[in-house]
Amino acid sequence: MPPPTSELAAAQQAVTRAEGADADQYAVQELGVARNALSRAQAAMAEGREDDARRLAAAADADADLAYAKSRDALTTAELNQRRAEVAELHQRLQTGGRR
Repeated sequence: MPPPTSELAAAQQAVTRAEGADADQYAVQELGVARNALSRAQAAMAEGREDDARRLAAAADADADLAYAKSRDALTTAELNQRRAEVAELHQRLQTGGRR
């Protein structure tokens, strides 16, 4: 089998994507696990342990995807709550004739 360079690159991209989705704030644990697995995969690759590198890169990729999903969920939920608050405020204004 060829070296797992594409797997390492995919894992790095997944971690970067999770970071871009504010996973540092909303999925701290999952992002940390992904970063750790990526670091271990890179070390395994440098030591010539390609099977370990492949396995760890796949784990890092999956954990980064989870961090991304959790972060997006948190952001979407926060946006939904904001919109609900805006709707409630508008509803209240309509009931009071626009007075605050």
